[in-house]
Amino acid sequence: MTPKTLAAAWPSWAGRAAVVWSLLYATGAALAAVTGPAFGYSLLGKGTGTGPEAAAAALYGTAAVLAYALLRRPGVRWLSTAAWAVVALCLTSGFAALLSPLHLLFFLSRNQPPVDWAALANQTVAVLGAILWACAALAHRRHALGTCPYCGRHPGDRVPTRPTGRDGWAHGTAPSAAPPHPAPAPRADLAPRAGLVAVAALVPYTALKTAWALGVTPGYTGTGRPGVDPEYTSDLGIRLYDHGVDVTAVLALLGMTLALALTRPWGRRLPRLPLLALGWAGAGALAPFGVFLATVGALAWAGAVDVGMADHAPWVVAVAYGSFSGYGLALARATRAHQRATRRPCERC
Repeated sequence: MTPKTLAAAWPSWAGRAAVVWSLLYATGAALAAVTGPAFGYSLLGKGTGTGPEAAAAALYGTAAVLAYALLRRPGVRWLSTAAWAVVALCLTSGFAALLSPLHLLFFLSRNQPPVDWAALANQTVAVLGAILWACAALAHRRHALGTCPYCGRHPGDRVPTRPTGRDGWAHGTAPSAAPPHPAPAPRADLAPRAGLVAVAALVPYTALKTAWALGVTPGYTGTGRPGVDPEYTSDLGIRLYDHGVDVTAVLALLGMTLALALTRPWGRRLPRLPLLALGWAGAGALAPFGVFLATVGALAWAGAVDVGMADHAPWVVAVAYGSFSGYGLALARATRAHQRATRRPCERC
């Protein structure tokens, strides 16, 4: 069996893979709790104490039991719902790995802390676990609903693929009965709207960082230049900033372009897998990160907490940085729409 064939048959092995992965990850966490921070699990407790590692071992051990229940009880729908909680747990453990492409930007900066490769490998394994668990949850739910495990369509939702006559059926065939579940009308307006929402969500951040680079400093009461620290920003980044170009604002523009590519017809001419990978990674990283920043910023705005940014107005964190949450959620919707619109007809159902 080739890797391509094996990947195409994912509904048949995703549940078993989730069991094995959960057992291995829980065993590693247990060993880290006994022997001290190891295998990159120190990221859970910053290398202090074994409580977080022991908690991770217990949580992922429980997840292994849930994965076994998915295999033994394929018709119980609530099990697949519970499986999505494990997906969230895996993404929490591997959250930093979703932001790891930022390490590629280190050439634009200086004095950055060294990369903890053991922790990065552990986080990457956690993200892989999230993918396996998502596949297991999806396969279980589709089996419980009686839909195709590969595409999720109900057998009655199929449409003719051969040329059709006036009656709407393929030439040389006749319908024995009307489809029990006719396909609903497509909601073509939802995907473009998600792209526009994603673009609009990044406008406050992009406008603020660009204004700072141009010398206009709303929301900043300190001295010096906001948005650039000479101790960490490279010479190239400083030169771009001096000419009114903020590197992170450029990245935001690229994020807007990604959202539009996922929701516009011209995006279908681009490679599918890279677009989906960037879309899901960006949504998984920025949505929770933005929710955290929006919450902290709102609390600081209300005077409940101190974020340690006395020279920045509280609304900067809540509105400009918190806008990542709206972008991440809209990007997830756009990525899902692109995935559905560009998938090939299912040959198995």
